[in-house]
Amino acid sequence: MSAHDLTLQRYKDYVNTSFVAAIEPIAIGKAEGATIWDQDGTEYIDCFAGIAVNNAGHRHPKVIAAAKAQMDHLVHGATYIYNIPVVGELAENLARVSPGRLQKTFFGNSGAEGIETAMRLAKAFTGRHEFITLTHSFHGRTNATLAITGNKARKTRGGPYIPGVAFAPVPYTYRNPFRTEDPEEVAERCAEAIEWAIQYQTAGDVAAFVSETVWGEGGIIIPPASYFQRVKEILDRHGILFICDEVQSGYGRCGSLFAIEQFGVEPDIMVAAKGIADGFPLAATIAKPEIADCLRPGEHLSTFGGNPVSCAAALATLQVMEEEDLPGQSMRKGARTLDQLRGLQEEFPVIGEVRGLGLMLGVELVRDRKTKEPANTEAAAIRKFCREQGVLVGVGGQAGNVIRFQPPLVISESALDQAVETLRAALVAVVGPARVAAVAD
Repeated sequence: MSAHDLTLQRYKDYVNTSFVAAIEPIAIGKAEGATIWDQDGTEYIDCFAGIAVNNAGHRHPKVIAAAKAQMDHLVHGATYIYNIPVVGELAENLARVSPGRLQKTFFGNSGAEGIETAMRLAKAFTGRHEFITLTHSFHGRTNATLAITGNKARKTRGGPYIPGVAFAPVPYTYRNPFRTEDPEEVAERCAEAIEWAIQYQTAGDVAAFVSETVWGEGGIIIPPASYFQRVKEILDRHGILFICDEVQSGYGRCGSLFAIEQFGVEPDIMVAAKGIADGFPLAATIAKPEIADCLRPGEHLSTFGGNPVSCAAALATLQVMEEEDLPGQSMRKGARTLDQLRGLQEEFPVIGEVRGLGLMLGVELVRDRKTKEPANTEAAAIRKFCREQGVLVGVGGQAGNVIRFQPPLVISESALDQAVETLRAALVAVVGPARVAAVAD
């Protein structure tokens, strides 16, 4: 049995994967930049980056060197018992680059832990206990973060969840309950729905509004330009905090270090994870000083939070972001690829909409553009075809009908071109030869 086949067999026999529809038949042997090699030598263009994690690229030399250097000094030292130099240095730099008055960081291990920390801070600071969140959202897989998650597929068979959560519609212009295609009207109506939720779905005890900046698992949903400004006005009027979930949209992914910077509002608490340490486990919950300081001794802690090796990797990742202008690269490459994907939309009626901000791109597939019936089986088949042709993409959306392009930000334009051409070949193979979409409609 080959090493590749042995790995697949071990996964089948010993690794619990029952919670995924199908694990890709790839046994990763090595990765570098935006390329992955299987143990059998097969090469892939990585357009998913470990679910938007390896933003600076697989095994960036500066990140690996920083982690190795830290290992020579300290691997674990109980961040919240002792003062560790690299942890303090990273926190100082996060304060430097974070929006507005965000200054003090609590370090955890995952996005879910970061969101849980933000919820705990909001309750402690405000003395309130309820939350407003959105449909289509995803904030983690713990009991509390699933309670504020609006993606039904992620919540099945896990409830009941914690009480005190009200939902408003996500500003999803392509699919919204208001039957309008005007983004600004969607923004206004969705913001009004938050006011409605506060008035009619809560006990008037709302601590915070929790929202992703771009909804990744929901299908790469990009908010209308004015949405967050409208929402922030409502929150401020009611004294409600804004918890900004930048777990997936942050660290250059959307063309700025944090996507919320493009929408003209300042969060009270922000959570970063995934791309923060380029593959090393780490989360940062960054808050305004008065909010961060509200916890009392014993109310919160994380044994492995702020691991020195992960913090060293994160500090190096931030330096790479700035030195190589990865957010700028993401914006430029993403805009170019978005145009190419929209070209495919003109050819293939199965593409209902193409959305993107930076290198966070989504191609929504539908069986009929008028009914917008989700083409989920087609999306799965396209993902399989792409993988067989050497390109790894993701699939997301509430109905599993959105092809997700979220590659490492260091990916070359030629690799992106090849990925788009592979997607085109997949569309031909799965739904038939291209024809002008306008004629088909």
